Amino acid sequence: MKRNIWISLAAVFAAIFLFSAVMLWHHYADQKQSAEVFNNITSLVQEETQSTQPTDSAEPSGEAGTEPTEPAMTAYEKYAEVYAQNNDFVGWLSIDGTDINYPVMQTVDNPNYYLKRGFDKAYSDYGVPYVQENCMLGISDNVVIYGHNMKNGSMFADLCKYQDADFYQEHKTIHFDTLSSFGAYEIVAVFKTVAYSQDGFKYYHFVNAEDEAAFDAFIAECKELSLYDTGVSAIYGDKLITLSTCEYSQTNGRMVIVAKLIEPPTGEVSGDA
Repeated sequence: MKRNIWISLAAVFAAIFLFSAVMLWHHYADQKQSAEVFNNITSLVQEETQSTQPTDSAEPSGEAGTEPTEPAMTAYEKYAEVYAQNNDFVGWLSIDGTDINYPVMQTVDNPNYYLKRGFDKAYSDYGVPYVQENCMLGISDNVVIYGHNMKNGSMFADLCKYQDADFYQEHKTIHFDTLSSFGAYEIVAVFKTVAYSQDGFKYYHFVNAEDEAAFDAFIAECKELSLYDTGVSAIYGDKLITLSTCEYSQTNGRMVIVAKLIEPPTGEVSGDA
């Protein structure tokens, strides 16, 4: 009898060990595949050419032998090969001093598709940063972008570095390019809240302000919750992005950064990409 019990227990422990080993292998395989996919995508991004002033061909330049310089690259040209690989691609997000340097996706008719899908559309626990489905790039007052907070430090994990005011002081700018233009954004507020709760700030509901008062109310709540004073605010008419990731100090916690566009778009292209 005792022998049968020991055999049964051994079988149970063996099954648990096997299951854990399989899950661990899956985790590392997914991590490796995700890193390889993003490395391949990054290699498709074209290096920007130097911006130059146009030369009037009807007048001499004043310098013999001077060759016409190449015009600046447009945003579409920079990311054309990425878009060709997957036309759900809508932009590129990067923050200096972090590992955040990723393509950004959007699926208007299939919300949260890239929550558990890689750039190649295969299943992935890492997903790809993506824009909330009801946001319109270049039009909406606020564009909400989601990304996972992965334990290996990838995806949006480095947003949590902004809990440190000293880190913020050295990394105040977020770069978010679209297929239409390049964009630099200055951080307005950094805060924590909870999702799916009456007590939480539903920042993700703010996409288009009904009027100036609604915009001001949103900014005021962001500033009130901010972990520190950035000294930066926003006024009605400014274009915002909101970056959101999980924050594990509380149930359904979120780490959120709100920033405003500070540089006029350059590298614009006409027509739809």
